[in-house]
Amino acid sequence: MRYLTIADACSCAFTASARWSSTSEGYSSIAGVLYGLHYLVRGGRRGELIDKIPGPHAWPFIGNILTFLVSHGKKWHERRKILTPAFHFNVLQQFVAIFNEQSEKLVKSLCLEGDEVVDDLVHLLHKFTLNSICETAMGATSDLNGQVQNEYRSCVSKMGDITLYRMLRPWWHSNWMFKFSQKFKCQVRALKVLHGFSTNIINERKRYHDETGGRFLQGLGGDGDPGIYSFDDENVKGKGRPAMLDLLISASRREGSIDDEGIREEVDTFIFEGHDTTAMALCFTLMLLAENEDIQEKARIEVDEVFEGKKDEKLSMREVQGLAYLERCIRESLRLFPSVPFVSRHISEDLQLKKYVVPGGTIVHVHIFDVHRDPNFWPDPLVFDPDRFLPEQSQGRHPFAFVPFSAGPRNCIGQKFAMLELKVLVAHFLHNFYLEPLDFSRDVRILPDLVLRPSKPIRLKFVPRLQSD
Repeated sequence: MRYLTIADACSCAFTASARWSSTSEGYSSIAGVLYGLHYLVRGGRRGELIDKIPGPHAWPFIGNILTFLVSHGKKWHERRKILTPAFHFNVLQQFVAIFNEQSEKLVKSLCLEGDEVVDDLVHLLHKFTLNSICETAMGATSDLNGQVQNEYRSCVSKMGDITLYRMLRPWWHSNWMFKFSQKFKCQVRALKVLHGFSTNIINERKRYHDETGGRFLQGLGGDGDPGIYSFDDENVKGKGRPAMLDLLISASRREGSIDDEGIREEVDTFIFEGHDTTAMALCFTLMLLAENEDIQEKARIEVDEVFEGKKDEKLSMREVQGLAYLERCIRESLRLFPSVPFVSRHISEDLQLKKYVVPGGTIVHVHIFDVHRDPNFWPDPLVFDPDRFLPEQSQGRHPFAFVPFSAGPRNCIGQKFAMLELKVLVAHFLHNFYLEPLDFSRDVRILPDLVLRPSKPIRLKFVPRLQSD
């Protein structure tokens, strides 16, 4: 459904009403235009089929949804093809070292502060995830200072608020109309900060490749062979580490398949999605482990076995992959609190469901949060039980009953990256601290946002362990 076009037409109709309001002919014309628009959206075969499907009432003209300005068709496919090699096993293997480094820094900072209580868990975790995504996917080599991080986080939050504000107000769907809104000024200021942040990272990486004669870009892209990233750890340190951003720069310079604005769009997307969603997943995983002491201890025993006898506290890729119970804990947390609570898909052709037909041209919302708590698939759905993901308990479960990273061709390209990052940091926390709850998940109120977000800060107590325990 083309709501933006309809909103534009409605705005024209209301403008016309100012000129015609003195005549009955004007009112009749307006009524005719509005009826025509309503029939365009709700009438005909599509409207008839949609009305048969149970769901929330759709009001005339405005319906009950808003389309996002996201990548479509050919554009999305081309970008996905460029970026896919960036998340190959050989690349992710290099990133484990960075996750270890960032985890150790975070653990040390908590120990040095001396205060066991963290008053804002999400704020703490954002520091880790933002530094991690910038260093791994973007090739940045220095941690961001607190002021830059806080400003970036604040603007991400503002953009989420503005997006939802427009979703619920159809008269602001039109970009032309929205420019008259006070929120538009807020959006301009927020985007200036967000775009400036990503542009600085891009320019820094470009300068690096210029200074090194582009030798680290050689062989990138082309046929998309993932072997291009088969570097030895000893040869891949600091700025020489491969980054997702390198693929975009290479594609731009090699064949011009993406321009500077396109690079910035992808960087914006990955920095936002790569840090905010992961921070939320970490937050709820730690919170649920703190509430369930027996499960926390079982996960800690598995982690301690991996760390035992190590001179340093660095986990290898193989060791992280071997943390099977910890992974089940994270999956169960993502079931209860999926970082992205819903996704939308445009149905290009008629889709036959069991009892209903979804007509082509319709936008469908998949409410992941509700699917993950459906008792038809998850007995006692509110209970935190990692063993739901044991092979024997997963057998026969519908493959789309658990979709925290979406599914199908447009699934999350960074889901393996995210799971590695989550497992490494949680492992470091369990090895160094006992987690005790101060706030409980059952009491958390969720804000309406693009990412699952608590309405107020979440507190957690980190009690340092004596390594002789």
